[in-house]
Amino acid sequence: MKRRKFQKKKTFETSHKKKKYQEFTTKCRFCRAKVDTIDYKDMHYLQKLVGSQGTLLPKKRSGNCTKHQRSVKTALKRARHMALLS
Repeated sequence: MKRRKFQKKKTFETSHKKKKYQEFTTKCRFCRAKVDTIDYKDMHYLQKLVGSQGTLLPKKRSGNCTKHQRSVKTALKRARHMALLS
C-alpha cells in the first residue's frame, strides 16, 4: 500500500489580509482621570473593583494598569481593616 503525500490546501490570494486579533488602546480608569493615589475612604472606586465575594477583580478584568492595581490593593486592605468594606 502506497503512502499518500499530503498536499497543501489551495488558497486563493486576496489583496487584504485578515487581522488575527483586534488591538485595544484602552487606558486605566485612574490614568484617564490622572489620579496619583487612591484613597481607602473613596468607596465609589473601590466598590466597582470588588467582586461579589469581596475579592479584588484581576487586572485583566478591571482594566487597571500595574501601578494602580497595586495601589487599589493596598487601599482595599486598608478599607477592610477600618471596616469600611467587608
